[in-house]
Amino acid sequence: MKVAIVGGTGSFGLALAKRLAGAGYDVVVGSRDAARAAEAAAAHGVEGAANADACRGADLVVLATQADAAVETARALREAIGVTPVLSVAAELTFGAEGVVPTPEATSVAARIQEVVDAPVIAGLHSLAARNLGREDPPEEDALVCGDDPEAKAIVLELAERITSGRAIDCGPLPSARALEGLTAVIVNVNKRYKAHAGVRLTGVPREPEP
Repeated sequence: MKVAIVGGTGSFGLALAKRLAGAGYDVVVGSRDAARAAEAAAAHGVEGAANADACRGADLVVLATQADAAVETARALREAIGVTPVLSVAAELTFGAEGVVPTPEATSVAARIQEVVDAPVIAGLHSLAARNLGREDPPEEDALVCGDDPEAKAIVLELAERITSGRAIDCGPLPSARALEGLTAVIVNVNKRYKAHAGVRLTGVPREPEP
């Protein structure tokens, strides 16, 4: 399975690329600058390409750009993405003296991406930190995923299961992405307060959902 990571030269994108490659995925790191993508990707043993070229031929497109650029990047890549499922990992946050809080937007980044592409959009991995993904061993935490398209969600749940030592948990429809994105602010505050690299584990959830 081929995964394109758009905006993949950032810390999260490269950590995810390394983890996915180690899990057996065919990975291509995308950037607005093809040369920069190739250089960054080479250090992790994966392919690099311009964002649009990375999207073409992929089975899943991960939007790993900064949150404030995610929607416009998706809009610009609409044709290259086509109907390939998209995974949105971005969370809009405001940093202030009192701590980190979600922005007051009524809808999630993922929902706004869904409005500008033809592909199904899944939201997830917001609670996974780049530092934790980049370690030798997979993160000992759960990955939370939500979306409306069952087939696209299944692809992302399988991916999430393979890059963590915890579980990939189906958290419901795409509107729930607003809560998942907001959870990122909570984790950042915890990490700052306790000088930690916290993740999320949900208790009482079976490995497989009830039929």
